[in-house]
Amino acid sequence: MKVVLGIESTAHTFGVGIASLDGNFLVDYSDQFIPPSGGIHPREASEHHSKVAPHLIEMAISEIKKRKFELVGIGFSRGPGLGPCLRVGATVARAIATYLDIPLFGIHHGIAHIEIGKKLTGAKDPLILLVSGGHTMITALEKHRYRVFGETLDISIGNLIDMFMRSAGYPSPAGHICEKLASETNEMVELPYIVKGTDMSFSGILTAARKYLKNGVPINVICRSLQEFSFAMLSEVTERALAHTKKRELLVVGGVAANKRLREMLSYVAKEHEAALLVSKKWNGDNGAMIAWTTALAYKYDNPLDVDKSYVIPLWRIDEVFVPWQ
Repeated sequence: MKVVLGIESTAHTFGVGIASLDGNFLVDYSDQFIPPSGGIHPREASEHHSKVAPHLIEMAISEIKKRKFELVGIGFSRGPGLGPCLRVGATVARAIATYLDIPLFGIHHGIAHIEIGKKLTGAKDPLILLVSGGHTMITALEKHRYRVFGETLDISIGNLIDMFMRSAGYPSPAGHICEKLASETNEMVELPYIVKGTDMSFSGILTAARKYLKNGVPINVICRSLQEFSFAMLSEVTERALAHTKKRELLVVGGVAANKRLREMLSYVAKEHEAALLVSKKWNGDNGAMIAWTTALAYKYDNPLDVDKSYVIPLWRIDEVFVPWQ
């Protein structure tokens, strides 16, 4: 069986995935950097990636050898992401591609989230809500590109949650902690609600939430308020895009897709527009499997990168990428 490797290293996670070209075999080996306090420092995260990379690569190669697979290509998360972290993954991928003389592919991190979500849920032609630390947007595939119907105008929903939780003393990522605290109360406080067409702004929520925290408002009340206001904004713009596109599938991908309250709110939106709400049961956060599966698609439909031109692109927009496997 022919397989490819995929390397994820955009932020806190270094992952190595294996995917067969037919999609029947898919596995992930990942290790997440969790800072002792505060946010993710790019240098510290890149040092973590450099330390764990040899072991994870060894695990993946051992699996390929044990199953007698044929490794025919390798991909890496080219962007968007933190520059130092991206460069670790790119360097590892270049070395393997050069040493084994196999083709190299640069994968867009956001598209990888989408493609693994489509594969695991069976989505055919969905409207996609991509919600993570690096992305917050509504998009759909049209004429070989993921067209953006709406997006954040400042920070992402994942960053909103993590930045607020850091202010309360929790290390990133802390989405699961915010969700747990929010479930402990029904009490809420007022927060800014900023929607402009199908675009959103979350920085005002962050400022107000931090002010409430400083003034002694219980953190579970702020967490619930933060979720309710920000998720309502996401639901509104998603509904507007569903009405515009008339899609019959709503796919939610990215790390924040794991939040049960967000899923609940979006289920009402999908039902109202007779669309199926699709969320994968696994691999919503950053992982190597999503890069591997998208590498398998690129191997079959796209051209490989020249190693000497395989620079990383920290600010790579999703609508800049040509998608040949539509």
